Amino acid sequence: MRALQLFGDRDLRLTEMEAPPPPGPGEVQVRVKALALNYLDVWGFRGMAFAKRKMPQAVGVEASGEVAAVGEGVTRFKAGDPVTMYGAETCGHCKACREGRDNLCENVAGIMGFHIDGFARELINRPERLVIPVPQGVSFTDAACAPIGFGTVQHMLFDNAKLEPGESILIHAGGSGIGTAAIKMAKAIGCTVFTTVGDDEKAEKAKALGADHVINYRTERFEGEVRRLTKRKGVDVVFEHVGADTWNGSLLCLKRGGRLVTCGSTSGVSTTMNLMQLFQQQYRIFGSFGCSIRNIRESLAKMAGGMTPVIDSVFPLDEFRKGLERLESRKVFGKVVVTF
Repeated sequence: MRALQLFGDRDLRLTEMEAPPPPGPGEVQVRVKALALNYLDVWGFRGMAFAKRKMPQAVGVEASGEVAAVGEGVTRFKAGDPVTMYGAETCGHCKACREGRDNLCENVAGIMGFHIDGFARELINRPERLVIPVPQGVSFTDAACAPIGFGTVQHMLFDNAKLEPGESILIHAGGSGIGTAAIKMAKAIGCTVFTTVGDDEKAEKAKALGADHVINYRTERFEGEVRRLTKRKGVDVVFEHVGADTWNGSLLCLKRGGRLVTCGSTSGVSTTMNLMQLFQQQYRIFGSFGCSIRNIRESLAKMAGGMTPVIDSVFPLDEFRKGLERLESRKVFGKVVVTF
């Protein structure tokens, strides 16, 4: 079967990989239809997995497909069902897994497509518990964005930051895959949305998505603009995933008692911060990684209700590298998807 395999740093090849055996008891065999690209793919491609990996490794951290076959004892799926899949090899037995907090698994074997073989292959066998049905009317392209592109945002905004209707929120990198999803989710509950972008074209697109205030961070200091627009009061929530470059500015944008939720460090993993500011202003800071299977179901339900992901571009499988290059260029607005 066809697969995209990484043989070394920036050495990505379209290869023939041995097909999996028929699904075993409790397994679902999925025929992959679409991959959604993320910065995890870019980091893995660059050799930044921060863990020893066995090469060659199938790439792809987020995907959708249809059920090709089911193993003995599988009751929730049948051949032809559209599905997406959880992107980490969790144990299913620890306390966190039993409680539905999948992204806190105590025995996780790794992130698929980053630490271990991923979804960029025509067929894959997965445990039934890690396969999620896709509602009728949701395309494979959109469903491929549910496990990370939407699920991460759902977990950040509503499990961690506890975003409430009518609050104000600053969303960094409003043109990114998770940034566009965050704008949509926040506007859907009536929030006032501030967002940052890197050029005027993205600014117009962010406004069209519903952002109330769009700041070009290349020409304006975002923290100054947010404080000016809020009459120095600040926002209730900051949605942070840029990292070191924006961290302290993000804290300045918060009102007293405000919440910052972060899931990324694209611009750097280390920073310094004013501890006096932290406790005097009574900020609450939440680290957020991945999501739970429940969050993916919630995301798919939103898609079925009409809240579709923003798709920047779609590439065929043999042009996967072009998709990565587009992500690296930071010219994207929304998600890049690769189809089989």
